[in-house]
Amino acid sequence: MSESPANPEPKRTSSGADQHHILVVDDDADIRVAIEMLLKYEGFQVWTAKHGREALKRLDAEALDGRSAALIISDVKMPELDGMGLLDALLKREQAPPLMLISGHADVPMAVEAVRKGAFDFLEKPIDPNRVLAACRTAIRHGLVAGENRALRAKLGERYRLIGSSDVMNTLRSQLDRAAASDAPVLITGENGTGKEVIARNLHLQSPRVTGPFIAVNCAAIPSELIESELFGHKKGSFTGAQSDRIGHFEAANGGTLFLDEVGDMPLAAQSKLLRALETREVTPVGSNEPRAVDIRVIAATNADLPAAVEDKSFRIDLFYRLNVIPLRAPALREHPSDIPDLAKSFLGEVAARQGRAPVELDTEATALLKSHTFPGNVRQLRNLLEGAVVLGDGTTITRADLEGILASGPSLSGPTSAIAPGDDPFNAPTFEEFKDQSEALFFRRKLDANQGNIKRTAEELGMQRSHLYKKLDRYGLRD
Repeated sequence: MSESPANPEPKRTSSGADQHHILVVDDDADIRVAIEMLLKYEGFQVWTAKHGREALKRLDAEALDGRSAALIISDVKMPELDGMGLLDALLKREQAPPLMLISGHADVPMAVEAVRKGAFDFLEKPIDPNRVLAACRTAIRHGLVAGENRALRAKLGERYRLIGSSDVMNTLRSQLDRAAASDAPVLITGENGTGKEVIARNLHLQSPRVTGPFIAVNCAAIPSELIESELFGHKKGSFTGAQSDRIGHFEAANGGTLFLDEVGDMPLAAQSKLLRALETREVTPVGSNEPRAVDIRVIAATNADLPAAVEDKSFRIDLFYRLNVIPLRAPALREHPSDIPDLAKSFLGEVAARQGRAPVELDTEATALLKSHTFPGNVRQLRNLLEGAVVLGDGTTITRADLEGILASGPSLSGPTSAIAPGDDPFNAPTFEEFKDQSEALFFRRKLDANQGNIKRTAEELGMQRSHLYKKLDRYGLRD
């Protein structure tokens, strides 16, 4: 190891180095002491160990007092437990600090292999002080960023966690866990408001792509003439308004996950280009002839009946099969009403925290009211209802009367799925919204009955696409 400069600068601690502990592991006492002195001179707190086993014991002992190492610098060859063995042990621990190896020339291939396995870097002997310090600062920054990313992922995981202990939710969790480990496309189906994006984000957060981006695209919200540019990007001047080059959502999601929401509403022309991009893993920006490779996982979602859309030629069958490799279904809230109290508790906590309010609870009658109704808007409707109750309320308890007061100003909480029963008269509906719901439900019921339940014949008679009719029947609970 080379000597320190003859006229060293004053000790620097303003960078925050003294807040970080570095563990130096080497069976050579001279090297161990020299690195320790260099690091202490720079303001770092230093622990030392003679081999890997002693290093692990030191980490455990310091952890009992609430201290942790920001970095470990270790020799490759040592008795008891060498640098490779120490790396293996650290890789089995959660939130282990980065490991930097010191290697002699003969040990360089081993050190390179260690980096492939997960070591942060390696330094060749003889050690240069300036390089040691630069590498230490880089490794510590890397460790801090990794820690922040772990905390962010944990926070996101909490925000997007699936709530509920019903059989249907436990089944969904089990399916999601298996799907997350794969890189195959996933198609999530379900009604509006059932949390399809929450499922997609869980898939991403539990997948090997968690460190990559998650890009969500609402296909229904993009004008048909712009969807190709939005997905694949464009070159400057390729069309009116293209004032500069722009990457599309596919490239933005490179290394991560692309979530295509409402994919059933994508125009046919765009569907063929989407299929090609999925099959070739390449995209070509509008106005360019040069394809660009992309490494993404695609998760699509829709509330449409895609098999019906395939039948009436509004959705490509080959794209359906390409997306539907792993099918997942987001259950409607009416299928697991036992989860409503847990969902309500979580939503009320979020809203109260955001509003700076004391914790808010539902009383027994309010909970019973929620559990007794179906929600055409599903979980989203429940969340919005409770947010309104918190904002308008002035206490820490939401009552049945509080909920009924909000419901009286809008459509019935039970929604159009129970809007009309045989023999009911829409003209007796208490509000205009309920009149419209009941009238439309009655219209579709009678048309369906007239055609003996034949959906294809009913759609043809009404001049509707079958997928559109399916949506209406689902909305009003008229589908068997």
